[in-house]
Amino acid sequence: MDNDQHPLLTTNPHHLVSSLEHNIYAHHKPYDLATMSSPRLISTHIPYASLNNTIKHDSKSRIVYITRNPLDAIVSTWHFSTNGHPGGHSQHEWGMEECVDMFCRGEACFGPFWDHALGYWKVSLETPEKVLFLKYEDLIEDSVGQAKSVANFIGVPFSQEEEANGVVEKILELCSFDKLKNLDVNKHGQLWPKCDNKSFFRKGQVGDWANHLSPSMVERVNKIMKEKFNGSGLSFRMS
Repeated sequence: MDNDQHPLLTTNPHHLVSSLEHNIYAHHKPYDLATMSSPRLISTHIPYASLNNTIKHDSKSRIVYITRNPLDAIVSTWHFSTNGHPGGHSQHEWGMEECVDMFCRGEACFGPFWDHALGYWKVSLETPEKVLFLKYEDLIEDSVGQAKSVANFIGVPFSQEEEANGVVEKILELCSFDKLKNLDVNKHGQLWPKCDNKSFFRKGQVGDWANHLSPSMVERVNKIMKEKFNGSGLSFRMS
């Protein structure tokens, strides 16, 4: 498909990729995934341990897991919860300190950050053909290399001709944060009632936590991350 006719240009990404928890099974009604055209692309925030055994063991499905520096994750959570999430807090009643407290207590919609990340991390080491573990920071730093890794993982690697013709770069430009943020469809409209499309596109920067978290907050989070990830081989660039 020509990039200037791509659905991403006219449709919010969350409408193009259905979510297990927000769309497919949101209303507790039986849903037959076979009714979706193949290949199926589905998103989820569900921890690996909570996924259906069919997904984990009995199917050929592949999981691309993306996480980010927990400090940036905290700031992103705070902004989304105060500005974009239905029924969320107002900034005046829910400060950054409380957000950090909740993070450090492991209080999150889909479980503690460290349990969530470690769940997919361990499976990616044990069965790398099942789970591809990616970090947002690496996606930003080496977009071309990471895009090739994803293509190889899902079984549709780029050909030499495609690489020579700049296909990878064209895809990255189409999917870039700045491109998507500035599209009219992502500036207006709502994904759900009281949840604006624009709330999913704030800065997309690595290290913005430095503008929001105090040294004591950073020290506290760093200490917990060091403790939780000790011996796992998983680490993040925390400063």
